[in-house]
Amino acid sequence: MHDQWRKSITTLAFVLAWAVGAPAFAQAPKTPLAMKPDAPDRYVVVPGDTLWGIAQRYTDSPWRWPELWNMNKDQIKNPHRIYPGNVIVLDRARSQLALAGGGTVKLSPRVRAESTAKAAIPSIPPAIIEPFLTRPLVVEPDGLDQAPSIVAAEESRVILENGNRAFVRGIGDSKEATWFVYRRGAPLVDPDNNTTLGYEAIYLGTARVVRAGEPAVIQLTSVTQEIGVGDKLVPAGKAEVPTYAPRAPSSAVQGRVISMYGKIARVGEAGAQTVISINRGKSQGLEVGHVLALYRPGATVADASRPRDTSAGALTLPNERYGLAFVFRVFDRVSYALVMNISRPVNPLDVVQNP
Repeated sequence: MHDQWRKSITTLAFVLAWAVGAPAFAQAPKTPLAMKPDAPDRYVVVPGDTLWGIAQRYTDSPWRWPELWNMNKDQIKNPHRIYPGNVIVLDRARSQLALAGGGTVKLSPRVRAESTAKAAIPSIPPAIIEPFLTRPLVVEPDGLDQAPSIVAAEESRVILENGNRAFVRGIGDSKEATWFVYRRGAPLVDPDNNTTLGYEAIYLGTARVVRAGEPAVIQLTSVTQEIGVGDKLVPAGKAEVPTYAPRAPSSAVQGRVISMYGKIARVGEAGAQTVISINRGKSQGLEVGHVLALYRPGATVADASRPRDTSAGALTLPNERYGLAFVFRVFDRVSYALVMNISRPVNPLDVVQNP
């Protein structure tokens, strides 16, 4: 039983293997990186800074961070660590940044105390995305079938709350002390072809093992939604905040917003600092750290310049760009991104493509 659910949990990180090709589109030629007129010549990094936020102090194109620091392809995947207290200097002639004292992002990180090393600044605000980094977000139709299940509740409760205990079958000999509670959610449907890419895994809460055995006894330590008999358990893991430098995809990518995390597709809208799912993933070349531009699809309107009784009386307006999103979790055909800079709310079916 232990091997069965472990194998099942492994499948949570993947959806169906075959890929759906992204439609091709023309990319605009890259223009020289423009620096803000009020960009500081020197900036002291402080706790709470992010790579994105620092880049935005210098340019309105923060996704072009690698150009700002003159990084090569390998360096953007493992960027030089930047810490509070570092001094960043601007070379206006080259429109590039470097660390004061002769250090640049091309140099190897200096040896630091453990407590200081943990303070290296992340790409984007970590508090918002940490809950999404270790938890399964996409499951196959049967992806939770073999996972440990809540089979009964203490005192025959129907709905479990924070602090309640429950009995779980399937944990077996696992030494894992902390578990996440899940149930399968709504399907993630590709709006371009109505293909089901997977199912959203809905996080319900966290539990700790009080007594091992078959069944085991757990106690709920946090509850975000109602929990009951039949809900599934997944081992908790340690969150690792991505440190990839913000950057545009190296090849053309175009897709659509499927949903806002926790909401059914085609329902609701998202603001800045919220998480969205998109219908593109590893199979289409997306990676952690990629930045995508958000576009509102152009509406089809009547062409007032043409007679109404002609078939050419409709006019489709161009897509309107209104913001950016940072990809932080990538599956085979689905990715999750944090909405960054926007001038209007994000809607399901909005377009995402290279910035």
